[in-house]
Amino acid sequence: MRRKIVYHYGPTNSGKTYAALQRFQQAKDGIYCGPLRLLAMEIYDKANAHGVYCNLTTGQEKKEMPFAKHVACTVEMASFHRPFEVGVIDEIQMMADEFRGWAFTRALLGLQVAELHVCGDPSMLPVIRGIAAQTGDDLEEHQYERFRPLKIETESLRGDFRAIRPGDCIVAFRRKDIFEIKKQLELLTDHRCSVIYGSLPPETRRQQAKLFNDPNSGYDVLVASDAVGMGLNLNINRVVFFSLQKFNGAEKRQITPSMVKQIAGRAGRRGSRYPDGSVTCFFSIDTPYLISCMGSDLREADGAGLFPFFEQVELFAARLPDVNFSTLLDRFAKSTRLDGAYFLCKYDAMKRVAGMLDRVQGLTLRDRFTFCFAPVNAGDMRMLAVIIHFASQYAKGIPVPLKMMPPMQMGKTGDFDLLDLETKHQDYFEYGRWLRILMTSETVTLGQRVEGYLGSDFIFLKMYLTL
Repeated sequence: MRRKIVYHYGPTNSGKTYAALQRFQQAKDGIYCGPLRLLAMEIYDKANAHGVYCNLTTGQEKKEMPFAKHVACTVEMASFHRPFEVGVIDEIQMMADEFRGWAFTRALLGLQVAELHVCGDPSMLPVIRGIAAQTGDDLEEHQYERFRPLKIETESLRGDFRAIRPGDCIVAFRRKDIFEIKKQLELLTDHRCSVIYGSLPPETRRQQAKLFNDPNSGYDVLVASDAVGMGLNLNINRVVFFSLQKFNGAEKRQITPSMVKQIAGRAGRRGSRYPDGSVTCFFSIDTPYLISCMGSDLREADGAGLFPFFEQVELFAARLPDVNFSTLLDRFAKSTRLDGAYFLCKYDAMKRVAGMLDRVQGLTLRDRFTFCFAPVNAGDMRMLAVIIHFASQYAKGIPVPLKMMPPMQMGKTGDFDLLDLETKHQDYFEYGRWLRILMTSETVTLGQRVEGYLGSDFIFLKMYLTL
């Protein structure tokens, strides 16, 4: 089908996503694809609040509304079998991401929509022009400017927590730093802090965002990871970078200028109590790099990420029947030839899971492919052990027993091993729900039994995680 692609591009707080969402809600049916669960939930809530019945589908949550013809989903969960009048892909510049780019490219190429709205910064403009020319789709471009300019504060806070003010969002890239900042702020000042970071359970992140946005909640400061850069609607007055370095899995490196701009641009929001925004650093050592990044031109993307569908892997596997799945992935990657507009996304985490699954007997090729896309931290050995446990039980067709117990009481100060609880939540509750939502009907039965096994205990555990 020949589609109409509308590219809304511009900086943050420019109204580009708002324009696309208006068209989404006006359509007789539509699909919204976002980069974060919390963002998909936000669109789901807003659409239903405006009388547009909308379903929600993420890797860990599925909600269906009666008579709904719209759906908000994370981009990895997008449906390519159902036609829609309007589709929206948010943060389209993620097509260039070396790990997740394939999901955004797949959505751009595969959504069956008459009208496809893509939103993001202008870095993907040459790539999308090239793709539209190849596919024969019509392309319409809409450029936006920020409603109000972002102020760059050239003086840092000099490491002083007392310089934090209401409406500030302190951005840190380590969970340990996030909680230490919260602790020091609440110890040294009268501020109360909400926290948002990637591995928090979705219900908790949602609650924390609401607390920060509510002027009457008492939570007037946000401490967050770079998750705030992904389009979340938060009433931020000033972004304060606690650091401009992030660990990339091998070493600490400065974050890219585009990421600096993306996060900084979340300060100031039209229609909120903070229409003007500013950005600064907590420590003076980072200020020169901040100023340099904010003054630099946005670099054009080199290409769009791709990763094979199962059917392509299956065809390739037919030529190598005696090769295990982890080796098969390597052989496929080495045999892949792409033109300059595309690149093969990194699959290190997937390969690590595949290597662990090689020891599990009774799984089909499709089973292995599906398990390897699990929304888990492949660097966590305990998480990998859980995957092996789930896969082994699934291969045998039996329920997954609960192998841990939540704490029976909290300490006097309310502190507990948060990392341990988060991992347990992800291990069983989120992973079990992901199995239920994503896999085949046979697996759904297992997923339901898994969730039934865990449900009552995890109501208790989730209560602790949302405190």
